[in-house]
Amino acid sequence: MSDTRPIAHMVYFALHDGSAENIRKLTESCYRHLETIPGITFFGAGPLVEELSRPVNVRDFHVALQVVFATKADHDAYQQDPHHQAFIAENKPSWASVRIFDSWIGTGKTP
Repeated sequence: MSDTRPIAHMVYFALHDGSAENIRKLTESCYRHLETIPGITFFGAGPLVEELSRPVNVRDFHVALQVVFATKADHDAYQQDPHHQAFIAENKPSWASVRIFDSWIGTGKTP
């Protein structure tokens, strides 16, 4: 049986060179390559919010990518999509680290 619950896919990129220009380039690349991949119900990418610096804020990244998929099958297809693969190939050399958090969402109760 396939799981039809939505999945949130949150990706946090730390760059080797966190200049404003490199942050802009990575953010634009997210939109150029990834936004129109089928199965996405929400897409957003952008830089760290500098003004939010409370002790609980994690600030060790430059660009965040948030993608919500309708189903796990959509998430799995996204991982293999040629646009996603092109995004990785284009940008991976600029990444110092990448952290990914995937979670079930929108169910209103735990599985």
